[in-house]
This record gives sequence, C-alpha cells and structure tokens, in this order.
Amino acid sequence: MKFLQNIGLILFILGLLVFTALPFLGTYQLEPSMVEEHTKEMHQEAMQEILEPMVGKTYSSNFSFIKAYNQHFNTYNEALKEEQAWDQVIWDDYLFPLTKAASSGPVAEAPNLFMALSIGLAVLGGLLYIFPLYRNVPAGIKHDGIYFSAMKARGWLGIITGTYLIGFYVILYWYPEYLANLVIMVDPPSYLLSGNPASQWFLYGLIYTLAILVMGIRMFRKYKGNNYQTIRTVSVMFFQLSFAFLIPEILVLFNMPWHDFKNIWPLDYSFFYEYRIDGMLSSGALGMFMLVWGIILIVIGVPIFTYFYGKRWYCSWVCGCGGLAETLGDPYRQLSDKSLKSWKIERYLVHGVLVFAVLMTVVTITNYFMEFSLLGQATDQLHAFYGFAIGSAFAGVIGTGFYPFMGNRVWCRFGCPLAAYLGMVQRFKSRFRITTNGGQCISCGNCSTYCEMGIDVRWYAQRGQNIVRSSCVGCGVCSAVCPRGVLKLENGSEEGRINDMPIIIGNESINVKSS
Repeated sequence: MKFLQNIGLILFILGLLVFTALPFLGTYQLEPSMVEEHTKEMHQEAMQEILEPMVGKTYSSNFSFIKAYNQHFNTYNEALKEEQAWDQVIWDDYLFPLTKAASSGPVAEAPNLFMALSIGLAVLGGLLYIFPLYRNVPAGIKHDGIYFSAMKARGWLGIITGTYLIGFYVILYWYPEYLANLVIMVDPPSYLLSGNPASQWFLYGLIYTLAILVMGIRMFRKYKGNNYQTIRTVSVMFFQLSFAFLIPEILVLFNMPWHDFKNIWPLDYSFFYEYRIDGMLSSGALGMFMLVWGIILIVIGVPIFTYFYGKRWYCSWVCGCGGLAETLGDPYRQLSDKSLKSWKIERYLVHGVLVFAVLMTVVTITNYFMEFSLLGQATDQLHAFYGFAIGSAFAGVIGTGFYPFMGNRVWCRFGCPLAAYLGMVQRFKSRFRITTNGGQCISCGNCSTYCEMGIDVRWYAQRGQNIVRSSCVGCGVCSAVCPRGVLKLENGSEEGRINDMPIIIGNESINVKSS
C-alpha cells in the first residue's frame, strides 16, 4: 500500500508541475478579427488603432504579449486622461479575452490531452494516495504526530503550499490573462456544459469542485465509522457538484442567468446588483423563481433552519466555502488560533463585514428603485471596493491561501457575513447546542485542538457547560476526537439550552452564586 501511495504522490506532483508550466507554453499572435470579436462595438475602431502595431507580430510568451498590450493600451488611455477626455477613455478590460484568443501552440491544439496530463494526473494521484489511508486500522480519528508534520504544522511543506495557493488566487482574481492557456485547456468541458468557451471562473469552479470531491474521499477514510462525518461530507460534495457547478452551467446552456440556488445573501453579495436583478426579471418564470427563492432563503429559510438545526445546516452541510474548508482544509483545522485575543478580533471583524454588506445592499437597492437619481453610478465604486477587499482578497486570497498558516476556517470565522447572520440567530434563538458531561472530561484537549472555529471547547467541557457559541459551525469533529464521549451535538428544547455550572465535582455539579 505504501508503494501505491508513493506512485500516487509522484503522479500528483507531475500533474501539478504540468499545470504550473502550461501558462508558459505556446506563442501569441493578434489578428484584427480577434479584436473585433472580443471588444464592444463602441470600442472596436479605437482598439484596432491602439493594437495595430501588435497585429501579425508573433510573441514568444504571454509575458511579452501582455507587456506590449499594456504599453499600447495605457499610452492611449493616459493621453486621454491628461486631456481630461474622460468620455473617450476605455475603462473596459479586454486583456484576458484577447490574450486567450491570441494564444496558439500545443495547449490550444490538444486541450484534452493537457487537461489529462495536469488536472487528470493530479486527481488520479490524489486518489491513489488517499484510498490506502487508514487501511486495516480500527475506526477512530488518528492524529499521531500531527504537530511534527511538515505539511500540517506550519512546516516547510505547509509554507510552500500556502504560498502556491496565495499566488494562484492573486493571479486568478487580478491577472487572469496569465492563465489563458489553463482556461483554453478547460474549453471542452465548458462547451459541453454551457455551450460557451471557458472563463477563468469556470477553470476555478472545476478545480474547486474536484478538490472537494477528491478530499471528500479522504474524509471518508479518515472518519470511517463516524456516520455524522460521512453523511455531512456526502452533503457538501453533492451540493458543490450539483448546485454550485453543474446546474449553473446548464442554466447558461438554456440562455438563463448563471445562478447558484444554494448561495444566500449576504455571502452572495451581488444578489441585489442591477445586472443580477435585471437578468432574473428578464428570464421569465425561472428568473422570477430565482429572485423569489433567494429572498425567501434570506428572510425565512435562514431563521427557520437555524432555529431547528443551528448554523451547521448551511456552514457544514451546504456551503461551498465550508465544503472546501471541511475537505481540502481538514488537515489544517488544528492551526486555528484559540486565544482570547483572536476571539475579540473575530467578533468585531465578522460583524463589521456584515454591517458593511447590509449598508452596501441598502444603498444599492435604494439607488436601483430611484433609477440611480440618488447616487448615480457611485454604487459601482462601492461594489468594486467590496468585491476587491472582501470578495477577492479576504474570501479568496486569505480565506483559502491561509489554510496552512491559520487553519481552514479563516474566511468563515473572520469575514463571512452570512456566518455572522447565522451565528446571531444560533446564539439567541436556536435549539442547537453541544452538550457536555464535565464529570467524564479528562482535559486531554483534543476537542479544543481540532476546533476549526477557534473555540476553546475544553473550557466548556471541564465545567459541564453547553456550547452555544455563535461561531460554532457544528462540524462535530470535537465530539469525534473526544476519547470519553463527553461532547454531543443536540437539537433539543430551548429550555436549559444555556446553562451555567462553573464547578464540577465528579458527576455532580454545584452552582456558585454571588451575593
């Protein structure tokens, strides 16, 4: 079995190396027809003139092509800005589609082959490595040597992994033109699902979904014998594959707006943007259903489901961010900071993002119904700032790239506005709690160590107090790693949900009252 795992590791590394090398393959040559096809009609004449020096010239790399484009394009725009001819400035970004169109070479000629040699090999290697895990080992969580792991304890492998993830996210969000070959590589599945060429977001969605599916199988191996963890993992795999990836792409195939039915405002912060509302209203009955369904989830679905099941119904069973954190991020859950300082930062930061999202949405909706007479297009600047700071930098670069540095729930814990909304309902009006039996607690600390949300679970367990923290996502790992069965996830009566038993003597408890 060790031999099979070594083969899997080699294949994964080869696939990753091919994936990393693909952006540097091929040559780039721009033609007038490409400019015409990939620019708006109002800009075609100007863009043909701007890029005329590049037409017919062969560039040996994406770096040289992108450098030449930026040089000509920025020179044109800067001249207009100096003259304050703002109405003639081209604000649209055509660099990515033109770079993709201009690419030629082995990847463009054989995209399926290179997809198999990169993503395919990585997936195959991952599966070969995962399947033998915990073979012939009794059921139960195994965490021997986790703090001596170069990957799982902020060692050199973890640092390399985190750096790679951060770099990928930075390029994906702000410099997608450098990923043109990778996007070309996934054109075939994109055409199959939506009838359209792939974008950088299709590439990301495909990799994201495969990561959850492959690492979900690892969860089955690691948590074998634990039905709660198995069913929960199946749930996040199903919702990511169907609702977040396949269904939205198929909707596009039928000329409907791309829509993730499980995504909920304010996590889906663009739900009330003008283009989203107009797109839904112009798509007939299904578009109207998308709009109504989204509002029902916000106003009715979240409070009701959270009342009965706590925020775990979404954060640990449905959410795509949570799905990636629970599968790909599972090896890093012990790295979450349990200090009081981090908890204070968490409270202010996550609720601050929620307030920001609410205010932005209120302004957006108000401006929309006033036909933009209130603030004009100023909401676009607000959207751009939120999208950059929260949607990209926080949720993407930090939220996932920092797995090997700060644990797997950085975004969920410190930045997700929906988690803050769900948490407030869970804390004050919910049947969910984690009950504890303090008399059986041996203070091993496994529960606190593996709490991905930074909760010092042992502190509550030692005192026999129910855990009703708003940040708890109900992943159940604290209960799974407890050697004495002290912790139990329950949906009981609200009565007695919040208890205060500070001193435990054996199996009996006494209350200390201050006069």
